[in-house]
Amino acid sequence: MAQFEGKTAVVTGGAHGIGKAIAEAFRREGARVFIIDKTPGDWFVGDVGDKETLERFARHISDNCTCVDYLINNALPLMRGIDECTYDEFQYALSVGVTAPFYLTKLLLPHFGTGAAIINISSSRDRMSQQQTESYTAAKGGIAALTHALSVSLAGRVRVNSISPGWIDTTESVIIGADALQQPVGRVGKPEDIAEAALFLCSEKAGFITGENLCIDGGMTRLMIYHGDHGWTYDAH
Repeated sequence: MAQFEGKTAVVTGGAHGIGKAIAEAFRREGARVFIIDKTPGDWFVGDVGDKETLERFARHISDNCTCVDYLINNALPLMRGIDECTYDEFQYALSVGVTAPFYLTKLLLPHFGTGAAIINISSSRDRMSQQQTESYTAAKGGIAALTHALSVSLAGRVRVNSISPGWIDTTESVIIGADALQQPVGRVGKPEDIAEAALFLCSEKAGFITGENLCIDGGMTRLMIYHGDHGWTYDAH
């Protein structure tokens, strides 16, 4: 029997990339999967940055299943930098990346079953940055912190963990050379790398894990870079 036979999973932003891989992995393991995504398709179509949409989605779920076992908050926030990002764009990024996971968790809380788990998809940008990424980075930092807060508030009811992906290629490209080799594992990540981690964190094998963040980035954030190391040079301009 598949490990999640008879279980129900909810995936936000599940039409593409990491979210799609997670949804497919849960289906492969026997779970019924509810998806919300802005892209038109055979799932609940809507914007998680909108409060009323989240409420309608939660009603749709509760009307069509008896309980929720797993919630994966994956919807992608907007990435804009301080030079161009408007107030409204920044607020929207936080709405998608932080408020939506909080509010959807609150809406579904009465419906979580025994052994339920939440996985929040953060990013390795929750601990490191490139220039002009403030809206996205703030949202990812927020969801990482929200994870440990929820894990304490929901102790004994729902386990809550987050995953911080590094460079994950969602285009099925063949990436070689320096782009691959800069990761200590020697390759760029795949959506399936994150999906498998999500399955593990939702399984009974991870029953003693909550409030944690798992960074899956091929070791990239562990590699210290100094001027002159590994052929890297710093150009102040």
